[in-house]
Amino acid sequence: MVFINGLTTFRDKDKLTKAFSHMFNLEIFYVAVIDGEIAGIAACTDGKAASVHLERAELKKHLGFFMGNLTFFILKREFEEKVYPFEITSGMGLVEFVATSTNHRGQGVASEIMKHIFNFTPYDVYALEVADTNTDAVKLYEKLGYSEFLRIKQKHSKQSGVNNLVYMKYIKSTANS
Repeated sequence: MVFINGLTTFRDKDKLTKAFSHMFNLEIFYVAVIDGEIAGIAACTDGKAASVHLERAELKKHLGFFMGNLTFFILKREFEEKVYPFEITSGMGLVEFVATSTNHRGQGVASEIMKHIFNFTPYDVYALEVADTNTDAVKLYEKLGYSEFLRIKQKHSKQSGVNNLVYMKYIKSTANS
């Protein structure tokens, strides 16, 4: 653990892996594996099933009483009780948790996962949220055919490093199939 300006951060990857491995709803996650190593992940849900389910006891067991409880309350609100600022319509898939390991960035892993989701999930429209400061991700999503439909200014942008949350939409057409 490292203390920075009164905040605690964890550097022990094994501890973090154990603390968070329970939470993923494996029914809606897609994982790219290259040479036996996880290269990237993404989730796609209908908005009714949560991508993650947090177990307070697991977090406390691995992070300690205080950090486990704090992590549970913060992440539960952020992920399990997430409220999107737009209507989730029938036939819409929500793409979440798109991530590529540092060893595989720039190799098309996220693009391939997204294409797989487009081809093997039943949705006609896909929406996602991305920080405006994550310019590489925004460019990737635009390259894949996503376009911005909503932008929400963040209250504490100096602290978070995020000025706006950008909501992007991809509409599947017969030309894309």
